[in-house]
Amino acid sequence: MIITTTPSVEGYRIVEYKGITYGEVVSGVNFFKDFAAGLSNIFGGRSNSYEDELKNARERALEELEGRAAARGANAVVGVDTDYEVLGADNGMLMVTVSGTAVVIERI
Repeated sequence: MIITTTPSVEGYRIVEYKGITYGEVVSGVNFFKDFAAGLSNIFGGRSNSYEDELKNARERALEELEGRAAARGANAVVGVDTDYEVLGADNGMLMVTVSGTAVVIERI
């Protein structure tokens, strides 16, 4: 399945719109990741533990988006947007949401 941030796919035309579809993931950030990130904050550098969690959450959200689009009969998703939020009283949860328009495309 083609998933793109653009409103169209070069070399294809949209023949049917299946509607807006989403993928959401809410992921907890645990004590050990917070501790490792705190060390990066003190000594400088990147927080690999947070970056890995963010990457995994984004990939899972895109997989969910793809599955929901396929369930609607789509073979592509266009106009994809990705949003990130922190949730919870102590900002201990990470939410990644991806959305786009599920479509059926065919080669021109």
